[in-house]
Amino acid sequence: MTSLGRASAILGAGTLISRITGLLRTIVLVAAIGTISQAGDAFAVANQLPNNVFTIIQTGILTAVIIPQIVKSAGHSDGGGGYISKLFTLGTVVFLGATVLAMLAAPWLVALYGPKFTAEQLALATAFAYWCLPQVFFYGLYALIGETLNAKRVFGPYTWTPVANNLISIAGFLVFIALFGGDRSRVSVWDPTMIAVLGGTATFGIAVQAVLLLFAWRRTGLHLRPDFRWKGVGLGQVGSLAGWTFLMVIAGQIAGLIQTRVVTDSSGDHPSVFMMQAAWLVFMLPYSIFAISIGTPYFTQIAEHAHANRRDEVRSDVARCIRFVSLFIVGSGIALAVAAVPATRIFTQSPAEAVAAAPVLVCYLVGLLPLSVLFIVQRAFYAFGDTRTPFVFTLVQVGLIIGFSYLAAAIAPLSQLAAAVALGQSVAGIVQTVLAMLILRHRLGGLELRQTLLSLGRFFIAAVPAGFAGWGMYLLLGAGEGWTTGQTGSTFVDKLLGAAGTGVIGLVAIAVYMLVLVLLRAPEVQAARGLVTRFLPGR
Repeated sequence: MTSLGRASAILGAGTLISRITGLLRTIVLVAAIGTISQAGDAFAVANQLPNNVFTIIQTGILTAVIIPQIVKSAGHSDGGGGYISKLFTLGTVVFLGATVLAMLAAPWLVALYGPKFTAEQLALATAFAYWCLPQVFFYGLYALIGETLNAKRVFGPYTWTPVANNLISIAGFLVFIALFGGDRSRVSVWDPTMIAVLGGTATFGIAVQAVLLLFAWRRTGLHLRPDFRWKGVGLGQVGSLAGWTFLMVIAGQIAGLIQTRVVTDSSGDHPSVFMMQAAWLVFMLPYSIFAISIGTPYFTQIAEHAHANRRDEVRSDVARCIRFVSLFIVGSGIALAVAAVPATRIFTQSPAEAVAAAPVLVCYLVGLLPLSVLFIVQRAFYAFGDTRTPFVFTLVQVGLIIGFSYLAAAIAPLSQLAAAVALGQSVAGIVQTVLAMLILRHRLGGLELRQTLLSLGRFFIAAVPAGFAGWGMYLLLGAGEGWTTGQTGSTFVDKLLGAAGTGVIGLVAIAVYMLVLVLLRAPEVQAARGLVTRFLPGR
């Protein structure tokens, strides 16, 4: 059986490579269509539509419901093979139907997300949407296969296959630049061939990602076959559980819709939809590498303990996972915050754009720790088959996000509108996470909060000198006018210097952070050392 440490290391390594290639993908995409541009925002809205549908499918049904059900089905005489075959057949039908409906509704979906777009920008976004929306089907298959692999403790492939998608996208975007030239930021220069190359590349990468995951299926020991006999296998229970998570994700999508509609006000002149997506991609680096990579193997174990009604072990698993994840999240978060300008230089076209984008990233980072803790807490509810409670505390977050978004629209200048919306999301996430932890603590009869708060206190104490050290290095390197954010005349060199600057500043901050924790004798450091050594050659 794969240990939690080994599984986390495999997931962490795969996620790291996936996110790095994802950043390279964004860099090449920026070179093709720009960041603060109408064409860039048009593509961002269109390419986000299948991601929104995918989020509904994955978070609303698969992660919340399917893993616990698959864990339970392992006790069947066939090891759960028949049950999983029925799920796959049903899932394929649902994904195909969702794709068809989304494509039929493409013009209305685009208009819904881009109310401030010009007529030409709406037409371009709609054309992109027809090429991008088939991703819904492939995203669904990818998630269904991947979540089943996770439930069967086959953790690596789900994390590694996105690398292939990123590499295909990078190659396709480079072909686009070679054929049509770079920086197609103006809507008027686009024609059907250009739209097909860019949108088709994005969708082809997702398709390959899903197909590659099938090659890992044999490691589950299960045999799939089409099975339309869905009655009598407990799918009604799955539907009941999924109902609450479906409503929860729909509520989240409404909040995202409001955010997008608000920030399109600044499209073309200031950071808007595309810039927020790029900043979110950088923000997701530490979240994906640590929260998801460590939390996913724990979730499978938590689900097993919950199924056996071992509440003490569930409580211990959740608390230990929160402390372990928080150690990495606080350190990486402060490192990324002080290096925000060089980090955003990676996906912007000038130092001025990097300075404009940095506040968006920093405002997202305010909510990094709460989001990571929520990932763990939410899945503890899912492990017990409770999807109603997460819906309740998510409604609180959604209401706050919507309120903060409209408040940002009313008081924030257009140049800081995207940052204000990002900050509102982070504050809403903090409230949601605190509420969720209090409810879970009551449900489990405790959550080792005293020990967890002591650990968090040590992490935040260490983050203060780490932040000052990282910021000092940023100033020492010339700040916004230094080589880390300069403009050399070569787009590739500019991005490389931004990445190098982020690395130097981040390493200084993390080194000081870990040194202080060693001096404070934080017990989590020893466990962290064990996980890090698993990434070394030969381990």
